[in-house]
Amino acid sequence: MPVTSIDLSIIIISYNTKQITLNCLETIYQSLKNTALTFEILLVDNASKDGSQEIFKNLASKHRNLRLILNQKNLGFARANNYAVESAYGTHLLFLNSDVEVLNNAIEKMFSFYKQTPHAHFVGAKLLNKDMTPQYSAAPFYTLPVVFGALFLRGDYWGLTRSSPNKTQKVDWVSGACIMTKKEYFVQVGGFDEGIFMYMDEVDLLYRARQIEMRSYFYHDAHFIHLGSASSKGKTYPILQVYQGLLYFYKKHYSYPALISLRIMLQLKALISIIIGYIINNNYLKRTYEEAYKMV
Repeated sequence: MPVTSIDLSIIIISYNTKQITLNCLETIYQSLKNTALTFEILLVDNASKDGSQEIFKNLASKHRNLRLILNQKNLGFARANNYAVESAYGTHLLFLNSDVEVLNNAIEKMFSFYKQTPHAHFVGAKLLNKDMTPQYSAAPFYTLPVVFGALFLRGDYWGLTRSSPNKTQKVDWVSGACIMTKKEYFVQVGGFDEGIFMYMDEVDLLYRARQIEMRSYFYHDAHFIHLGSASSKGKTYPILQVYQGLLYFYKKHYSYPALISLRIMLQLKALISIIIGYIINNNYLKRTYEEAYKMV
């Protein structure tokens, strides 16, 4: 199959999310039922232990444009996506989390916007929670003031950090749960940083894109439901990964004094949370932020 014959490669990474992934695939096919787009779905399974691979093999036998990559170990989000891109035939890519459900013709809308906006290199959509309320999916880069707002000022609530705009606009970064770009742009930026196992992948990718004058846009008129943290066990793991991701990001992109300032803020956040955990006897807070404090 020649590369030029496919408009869009939809890339999904699955890890022990069999039913959620099946739901995602069903909504993709429903959304693109009567589309003029030529597309393929690249489904990468990161060595799931829940019987996913056999189910996916059966499904792929029924859909010629569903291609499977069945890994023997969990490669993480970044490496698995990069590996899939190498095999993608599409001129355009849509990175979609396995816990996303496509609403109506959101993929076609997104693709049309992308084609009609030549100065947009990476585009994210409007994500919704299961109850259809807006989910924060666009944000400024994590400068020290933004990190401070996120940790201590409920920055999302006040619109200082992440938000869900009601209009299409240029932004620093969009949620990695749903990002569209051209394959050539993704390759030019260097793909996802494989040193990041999970979380902060998209922030790092779009930060590097900005450094070579590529623009990221939030497109408000394409809607997707995003369940969130479907392959993570509990709330502790995501928080630890965010801590680790921020430290990695600052070591890579910021000065040493900025890194020290970040460490102080993360330690302070962890200490406050630990104290609150002991006051209200909350084992989750105590356990999670004691681990976070040790990490910093």
